[in-house]
Amino acid sequence: MDLPENITIKEVGPRDGLQNEKTEVPTQDKIDWINQLSESGLSYIEITSFVHPKWIPQLKDAVEVAKSINRNEEVTYAALVPNMKGLERALEADIDEVSIFMSASESHNQNNINKSIDQTYPILKEVVNEARRAGKTVRGYVSTVFGCPYEGKVDEKQVIKVCHNLLEMGIDELSIGDTIGVANPIQVDYLLRKLERYFPKDQLALHFHDTRGMALANTLAALQLGYHTFDSSLGGLGGCPYAKGASGNVATDDLVHMLNEMGIHHQIDLDKLIEAASLIQSKVNKPLPSKQMEIFRNQ
Repeated sequence: MDLPENITIKEVGPRDGLQNEKTEVPTQDKIDWINQLSESGLSYIEITSFVHPKWIPQLKDAVEVAKSINRNEEVTYAALVPNMKGLERALEADIDEVSIFMSASESHNQNNINKSIDQTYPILKEVVNEARRAGKTVRGYVSTVFGCPYEGKVDEKQVIKVCHNLLEMGIDELSIGDTIGVANPIQVDYLLRKLERYFPKDQLALHFHDTRGMALANTLAALQLGYHTFDSSLGGLGGCPYAKGASGNVATDDLVHMLNEMGIHHQIDLDKLIEAASLIQSKVNKPLPSKQMEIFRNQ
């Protein structure tokens, strides 16, 4: 196989993982967890979201968390930012990277952001411009690329249009999301080959959810095409508040284990990941679904 020699893993557990959890995790526990993640070899952690607290109460402490963590100079600390008010809070908290987000499908965008796709563009453009003026890098997320909980299959032309508009705003990277975990490796291969015709491969990352147990298989399909940046959530924690039944991202610990076995470099210490996973598992009061954590619990 012609695979990348090095992989970048972007940990989204403290945001994407926690946002759907019903058990409220105390602020200090979030801080302690992020501090452990910072010492695991990860180079990127999405630590919170600056959406309005009424939408995601779990992350209402975003500013306090961002200001209180121990910053590792080798780690980029990112956060989700929906609008200018959220950006003000993110800049107050001195986030390294601003993440904007929208959906490829109209229905999911309406449910997730409460706006149409066309209404969303100017709001995000303003955030991108102001974040750049503040010296921040900007990342974009496009959700429901491989399927929508309301519309089913999403037209690839619509996906390409949304990706084009986000990259035209001047973002540094775009994360392509299988929000509800419906993708399969052949679909991943087909769509990524299509996207390569329009966008630089190095500007695209993959964001797979594991609802149907396909996330690692889909990751391998992307690896075989030379993609080298993947989002993941420690222990497989998470889901989507606006996609009923969606489970968490591909588990960081399972992904690291697979890369280890395949001899692909990533700089991350699996033992330290398991320690961090054990901490957050005890705070959400349920077993994390990753295979590595299942093995750990049975030892």
